[in-house]
Amino acid sequence: MSTLPPSYISCISRLLGNDTAAFLRSYEQPRAFGLRLNPLKLRAGDRVTENLIGLFGLKPIPWCSDGYFYEESIRPGRHPFHAAGLYYIQEPSAMIAAELLDPQPGELVLDLAAAPGGKATQIAGKMNGEGLLIANEIHPARAKILSGNVERLGISNTLVTQSSPQQLSERFPERFDRVLLDAPCSGEGMFRKDPDAAKQWSPEAVDACAVRQRDILPHAAAMLKPGGTLVYSTCTFNTLENEEIIADFVSRQPEFRLIREERMWPHLGQGEGHYAAVLRKEASSLPDEPEAKPTRTSKPRKNGSLPTLEDAAIQTFRTFAEEVLPGFRLPPNGSPLLFGDALYWMPVSPNTPASSKSLSGLRVLRPGLHLGDFRKSRFEPAHALAMAVAAEDAALTSDYSADSPEIAAYWRGETLPASPGMKGWGLTTVDGLPLGWFKASDGQQKNRLPKGLRSLSP
Repeated sequence: MSTLPPSYISCISRLLGNDTAAFLRSYEQPRAFGLRLNPLKLRAGDRVTENLIGLFGLKPIPWCSDGYFYEESIRPGRHPFHAAGLYYIQEPSAMIAAELLDPQPGELVLDLAAAPGGKATQIAGKMNGEGLLIANEIHPARAKILSGNVERLGISNTLVTQSSPQQLSERFPERFDRVLLDAPCSGEGMFRKDPDAAKQWSPEAVDACAVRQRDILPHAAAMLKPGGTLVYSTCTFNTLENEEIIADFVSRQPEFRLIREERMWPHLGQGEGHYAAVLRKEASSLPDEPEAKPTRTSKPRKNGSLPTLEDAAIQTFRTFAEEVLPGFRLPPNGSPLLFGDALYWMPVSPNTPASSKSLSGLRVLRPGLHLGDFRKSRFEPAHALAMAVAAEDAALTSDYSADSPEIAAYWRGETLPASPGMKGWGLTTVDGLPLGWFKASDGQQKNRLPKGLRSLSP
């Protein structure tokens, strides 16, 4: 409590009244730790899931079906299961926003301020690889972290963009079934986790955040289809950035209706606190436009279209996959896309707002599933592909237990011995779940785990 600014305590006292003392005492209590299991890799009741729950002593989080509490001493971020994408470490209260958004498989969804990726990966898990998620983050360093988390969890139907809300709203008016805006805020719910954050707090900082939120929210709303759901959330407590933002927005946007507001408090439950509002768009906000005149289309070539670079690249990949990943099938709704030497499988859903043409001019970090790269006329599979496939898809695997010295060595980037006759690309798996690629030759499994993902102390 000694780190809390007096002006902040005054604000909380006006907000909570008789509950202020209980709230302030929560700062003296240990904070809660949480993680979400990744439904793209795990299923409730399967062997690995049950072993993981027992290994970490996990206890269910009531408001999130995939969420669990764990004790701080467990440190699951240092376990190979984390590198294998089996879970995402996330503050428990923060899980409420994606639960309220309730995305469905096959929908078009936007997470407008998505870094570091907790809510985006939660949304993707609920979509189960069907439909399209655009996860956007305007800040370059945070966008890279977001992209890395999308890759680690094996998500194939997500585009990671790095654009301003205005750029996106101009490009995609009323195109998404659901939009999440986890708005940049004063972060009052972070004070127990990060006491230094409290030192940056001031009433002026709160006012500045509210101004920014009022600017961003209309752009999020403009991209939502009529009948769609918008969730606005923050990890702060003051009403200026929460209820007052929503009340002002609804008063200015009559096509929106407030469905629900949810408050999570650290003195009333296990978590740092969160605010979320669920809004429904009941009518279009676009101006009526004159009916567009039909455009002339060019006649198809009699002998079909000429092959593109993408056609040649995807055929090379299919040849590679027939040998190395005979059980793998590319997602049905997609198309190949070359970014320089990198080949992606870009998700394309019915009525999708995203295509290679519509993304022109936007900063795109990850236009779908990274399949691999062409280097000196040869194809090398991407780490993202290893994370998106199942072990049974691969022709060649080397499986080890999570506590084995081989997994520790692989995670450090070391070469492992290969059995006689082992040759070519294969997956190193931990308890049957992919951790990364190796390439076997001359009695060795040459390590292909990206250097940036290797650990010195697994």
